[in-house]
Amino acid sequence: MGITLQAETYDNVPNTNQLSTAHRDKKLTLKFLQKLFIIALALFLTACATVDFDAPKSASQAITDTADTRIGRMFAHYADKPKNESGFYIVTDSIDALAVRLLMAKWAERSIDAQYYMINNDIIGKVFFDSLLRAADRGVRVRLLIDDINTGGMEHKLAGLTDHPNIELRLFNPFANRGVRAFDAWDFGRINRRMHNKSFTVDNQITVIGGRNIATEYFAANNEYNFGDLDTLAVGPVVRDTSRMFDVYWNHRNAIPYQQLSGQKKDDGRRLQAVRDTLEDNADTLRDTPYAVAVRDSLEEFVDGEDKKFSWAPYQLVFDSPDKSLGKKEAEEAPGIMTPLLRSVRSAQESLLVVSPYLVPFSSAATGYEALQDSGIQIDILTNSLASSDHILVHSGYASSRKALLEHGVRLYELRGDLRIDGTRRSGHRKAKSSLHTKAFIVDKHYFFMGSFNWDPRSADINTELGIIIKSPEIASRLADRFYARAPEACYIPFLNDQGQLRWRASNDGETEILSKEPDTNAYQRFKANLGRILPVRSQL
Repeated sequence: MGITLQAETYDNVPNTNQLSTAHRDKKLTLKFLQKLFIIALALFLTACATVDFDAPKSASQAITDTADTRIGRMFAHYADKPKNESGFYIVTDSIDALAVRLLMAKWAERSIDAQYYMINNDIIGKVFFDSLLRAADRGVRVRLLIDDINTGGMEHKLAGLTDHPNIELRLFNPFANRGVRAFDAWDFGRINRRMHNKSFTVDNQITVIGGRNIATEYFAANNEYNFGDLDTLAVGPVVRDTSRMFDVYWNHRNAIPYQQLSGQKKDDGRRLQAVRDTLEDNADTLRDTPYAVAVRDSLEEFVDGEDKKFSWAPYQLVFDSPDKSLGKKEAEEAPGIMTPLLRSVRSAQESLLVVSPYLVPFSSAATGYEALQDSGIQIDILTNSLASSDHILVHSGYASSRKALLEHGVRLYELRGDLRIDGTRRSGHRKAKSSLHTKAFIVDKHYFFMGSFNWDPRSADINTELGIIIKSPEIASRLADRFYARAPEACYIPFLNDQGQLRWRASNDGETEILSKEPDTNAYQRFKANLGRILPVRSQL
């Protein structure tokens, strides 16, 4: 019995090799857990990274002593114009829109202040950056303010540009995590608020304001789809107003110098040279293409006739305070664009034409349209069709209000996806799909608004916006008449038949066709659009 017990006891005692292996396994497990903890902690700390919005930064203002610049001298004879008026030239052609910006940058002598929601890392973005870099090389001070929502993948290029002593870049409401932006999801309430403004001002003498971002699809250079859009080229007092607006954004708490975010160190100019090489390669690629020829033709046209294009009129520059980007409470208290826009719309006596690519009537807006229509004012709305829309969810938000608007007599027009927008024929991209991006309205063919504001909850409540209300029967009537002349061929026209069912009129080669489904779409597109109607995302559209 004793021997047996001893043997059993002995058999249950691990030998030296077993002890060594178990100890080693335990150590490896502990090391693995330690590494896993360190990785998890690093991810947690990265995910909770924040931007130091209170870090000191230098304030700067627009350069005002520019009357003796080339552009200042060019428009000096406008000094006798009424002080409450400015000169406006509406740019509808996409090629002209790029030519205007390139020409302004080429003529700049003192300053360029550029503010954009999006500058893509594509051929047009590179052409735009090249124009800024060339101006900076001539000694022009360049202040570039970009919303940070679309700068992912451009860190090296942005770092190289900011190495130039005459270029200062600030990102508006930036992401804390420069690599994996999804880690900022915990701060959604902040990063959801974006700067949607677009302005380009040179020497405090001339500016471009409108709806175009800087990317191929805004300038008829995209093989797949291109946007129809509007800018206004402006001179006179409105330029100084725009510069003051820019200064407010540039010096705001949410405009962060890029060097602060990147932590970049000096590298003897290698980053900047790499950017120069990339931009030169891009220029070589474009050189002698049909697109480059079209841009050069537009440049020559503006050089020869820039003095004959401006219509002078009273105006009001309207924009949101950048405080709107701080949070919901601050947005409710900050001066905003909605007040002057609603005042202008409600002044209508006869007609209102609204142009909005992303039309999502929030309840008060829908009621407002219906009330105006019921009071005897004809409301006409141009927006994207499902076929032309680049945001199906946004179309879902619009489509759910469509029938009610039609029942009150509001006339709807939906842009065709196969329409050829201005500039695509010259650029060689006329086979690309077309989409509406213009944001405008016309009151009584007397007042004209254009800018970045969409009639949707995001523009009204979340993003900051910019635009101009121009009191010009000449401009308003010309643009309204142009739209109504083109609408039958350019749009699908929704209506309700005798049974109250939604139908569309489509004109093809002079023949009118009645359609019972969303025109030029397939079953899958319609399924997604219908699904979008039930998703709880309307307030974010």
